[in-house]
Amino acid sequence: MKLAITPPPFPGAPVVVMIAGLGGTGSYWLAQMAALSAQFQVVSYDQCGTGNNPASLPDNYQISDMASELLSALQQAGIERFCVVGHALGALVGMQLALDYPQALSALVLVNGWLTMDVHTRRCFQIRERLLLAGGPQAWVQAQPLFLYPADWLSAHAPRMEAEEALSLAHFQGEHNLHRRLQALKNADFSATASQIACPVLIVCSQDDMLVPWTCSQQLQQVLPDSELAVMARGGHACNVTQSDEFNGLLLDRLATLLPATAAMQKECL
Repeated sequence: MKLAITPPPFPGAPVVVMIAGLGGTGSYWLAQMAALSAQFQVVSYDQCGTGNNPASLPDNYQISDMASELLSALQQAGIERFCVVGHALGALVGMQLALDYPQALSALVLVNGWLTMDVHTRRCFQIRERLLLAGGPQAWVQAQPLFLYPADWLSAHAPRMEAEEALSLAHFQGEHNLHRRLQALKNADFSATASQIACPVLIVCSQDDMLVPWTCSQQLQQVLPDSELAVMARGGHACNVTQSDEFNGLLLDRLATLLPATAAMQKECL
């Protein structure tokens, strides 16, 4: 698996691994890369079966497979310990890593994630799958922004949405892979295991998320033993994109607490 890894800003800089949601592409985090790379070595990647990492996924593909693929790629790159920032499906992969490989996780940031799929989220995906069946990839891609972004933000960024739609359609992961990744998403259930996650966790959600109710993050905070909940008033499901300045400020502030060695190492290198 190919990874995109920024140079460490100073020797021993903490590693932050960014994991996207169902779209699977590392470019989802573009608004965060510049902000983080000044203080951290940042890893982004296209998930298996998407973008620069094409593959035909097996029928029984699960979140645990996504976690093991990523860990193997990181180890091959010489990265043994890291913090994960995961969005939606990426948050589930992060939790799986924390459970399966606790020695590797220094901290975990869960953005609009969940313990088990909410009935509302499941309904949204059922509708999206029917669109895919009836209208193919174009219908899926056209509908996607409606679940990601607030209506007023979509209206104000119409040209950008047209360009993103064309790009997403040109690099569509394929219906086979999408169905396999969707099934893994639906099968994931951390309600009985999340309490075993030992690393510190920051949970971030947006109250106007149309796809994942923000109360799912409340449920996460109640179960995760060493966790903090930060609630953004607006931003939609992709709040790190629509409210990137607020999100980046929040993330950098909390990472300084989650990874306290960062400030000390920076001072030593000055």
